[in-house]
Amino acid sequence: MLNFKLSTKLNVAVLIGATMMFSACGGGSEEGSGSGSDLSGSIQIDGSSTVYPITEAVAEEFRSEAPDVRVTVGVSGTGGGMKKFTRGEIDIVDASRPMKPAEAELAKEHGITFSELKVAYDGLTVVINPENTWVKDITTEELKKIWEPAAQGTLKRWNQIRSEWPNEEIHLYGPGVESGTYDYFTEAVVGESGASRGDYTASEDDNVLVQGVATDINALGFFGFAYYEENQNKLKVVPVDDLNDSNGKGAITPSLETVKDGSYAPLSRPLFIYVNSKATASPAAVEFVNFYLDNAAELSQEVGYIPLPAEMYKEQKQKFEQFVKSAQK
Repeated sequence: MLNFKLSTKLNVAVLIGATMMFSACGGGSEEGSGSGSDLSGSIQIDGSSTVYPITEAVAEEFRSEAPDVRVTVGVSGTGGGMKKFTRGEIDIVDASRPMKPAEAELAKEHGITFSELKVAYDGLTVVINPENTWVKDITTEELKKIWEPAAQGTLKRWNQIRSEWPNEEIHLYGPGVESGTYDYFTEAVVGESGASRGDYTASEDDNVLVQGVATDINALGFFGFAYYEENQNKLKVVPVDDLNDSNGKGAITPSLETVKDGSYAPLSRPLFIYVNSKATASPAAVEFVNFYLDNAAELSQEVGYIPLPAEMYKEQKQKFEQFVKSAQK
């Protein structure tokens, strides 16, 4: 089993600024459509920094199946990846949210059809500095109060959230506006995708957010569960109480179990890849996607995410098989 270090890998990806070539060791598809050793060509992928670690792991493992296939994986955020995908510039886009109607319309304008495939679950994780002793949990209403557009320039201190919290400045960290994590969080918490205050430290690189929270006692941030898992020795997770839940479960901490069973609401979400129908003309691309779905359960958990139920992976493979048949007619 590979031992992936997200912070190292992602810092390298950002520092070299565009894309990386991934190929490496181990693992094979039991249900793949052909002999990987006979494959060649290239596959271009870009998009979500959240889905990136899973796709990176799959790409590295894929080399043992197909050493002559070059897989290039970029990290430009879901929004940035969707722009490239809907213009036909890449074969696959990693996405931490569903494609937006405007993006689907743009794809249609460029003659692009696609298949949406779920690959794992994630729980958006709210974190604070380990030296923060006052925040034991937080409600969805309090998160909305902190992040809604009206909070900009007005909600600046912890005691404005709860009176018993200290009269100290709160410093916020979150994904940039191109991020699918940003879109999902704002829709789930504020009630409208893309609606949030702008006076916070934003970055498409989740490791920048990790570092910010880890070095600031007055920080509060959010990002994908894998980045908390990788850095839990220098972060503290905040349980979230969904006040819109009529069952009244109280504050729930994100974990493999609570994300998978949906009790960590409303911040549990599926993760996706989208495949361009034109890529199905390449046997290498078809084999790669099948390999991805065959290995996503194991590799997503290895890098800190929550695998789908086995039956759902089977459904995704059947969906992709029908997509390939239709695209190749």
